Amino acid sequence: MKMIKWTSLLTAAMLTFNAFALTLDEAKSQGIVGETSSGYLEVVKSNADAQQLIADINAKRKAKYLSLAKKNGITLEQVETLAGAKAIAKTSPGQMVKIDGQWRKK
Repeated sequence: MKMIKWTSLLTAAMLTFNAFALTLDEAKSQGIVGETSSGYLEVVKSNADAQQLIADINAKRKAKYLSLAKKNGITLEQVETLAGAKAIAKTSPGQMVKIDGQWRKK
């Protein structure tokens, strides 16, 4: 009987952990995260998991943008603006984008 309880508890704990793992696609489709014209993601609806997710992704984006700026002899701001426009254009219908400081459903 104790083995069944421990197995049930362990299974429930694993399912709970998986339920809290948030992917970028899930966050975007749920309207929690959106693309901005600055080339970075922002949280649309407060969510701790989303905050960490976008912090990680935005750090990687910034590193890539810096590399592209250096390689092409342009400023970081120019790369961010171009990347933001491209990200918004590629955003799927129904997902959130921030244009002129306002969140909109694309």
